[in-house]
Amino acid sequence: MRIVHLFVICALVFAAAYVYRIKMESTVRTERVLRLRADIREQREAIASLRAEWAKLETPTRLQDLATRYLSLKPIETTQYDKLKNLPPRPPNFIKPDDPDPIGSMIDTTDADNDRANVTGSVTSPEDRR
Repeated sequence: MRIVHLFVICALVFAAAYVYRIKMESTVRTERVLRLRADIREQREAIASLRAEWAKLETPTRLQDLATRYLSLKPIETTQYDKLKNLPPRPPNFIKPDDPDPIGSMIDTTDADNDRANVTGSVTSPEDRR
């Protein structure tokens, strides 16, 4: 009977040590999660302050003040625009309306060459089956 009691006591000590180890691991992980949440909160606050600073820097009035201060730009006047009748003539069309598209035909021939190059000796191409 004493051996059974000794075995039960050892099992209880082992179980208590195992439960204590599990509790400590969970405590360490909980602390790590809390630290990560605090870091995430700090990063979000930093992002928010940077976005606020960016919004302040890109306000139109500030940009306009900087442009007038540092650039020698003048506003566009209506006399700077030209009339449509003064446009140069349209360039000549070298391709006749009934001719096929030269670029499209080049792409088609390139695609056909690539399709033939990708066929292995063991597989016949759909063109060869016909």
